[in-house]
Amino acid sequence: MFQVVDHIGFAVTDVEEAIAFYTAAFGLTEWERISLPERHMSVGVARLGGTLLELIAPTSDDAAFAKFLRDKGPGVHHIAYRVDDVVAALAELQARGVPLIDKVPRPGIHNTLIAFVHPKAGAQGVLVELVQHQDH
Repeated sequence: MFQVVDHIGFAVTDVEEAIAFYTAAFGLTEWERISLPERHMSVGVARLGGTLLELIAPTSDDAAFAKFLRDKGPGVHHIAYRVDDVVAALAELQARGVPLIDKVPRPGIHNTLIAFVHPKAGAQGVLVELVQHQDH
C-alpha cells in the first residue's frame, strides 16, 4: 500500500519563525509558502531529498489541528505516505476495520488527493495521511 514517505508535517505556531529556524539551523533555504484560508492555515514546505517537510500553522482556532497545537505544543503532527490510489487504499483500510478520519479523499497541496487515518486506530498514536499525486 505505502510507496514512500511523502512528507512529514510539523505543527508550529508561526510559519515564518519556523522557516527562519530551519534555515539558520539546518541550512534549508528553498521554501515555498502556501496560504490556505479555507482551512485556516499557513504552510511552509521545503524538499529534503524525496521527502517534503511541511510546517503548518493555524491562522485561527478553526484550523483542524489548532487544538493539537494548544494541547501538545509545536512538534511532529503527522506522517504522510504516498499511495497509488487513495480511494482504493481507503477501501482496503476500511475493509480491514481501520478507523478513518476521511472516508473520501479531499484535495491537498501540489495537485494531490489526501485522506487521514485516525491516530487512535492502532497507528500507535500517529496521525497518518495518505497522499496520491495526481500528476504521475
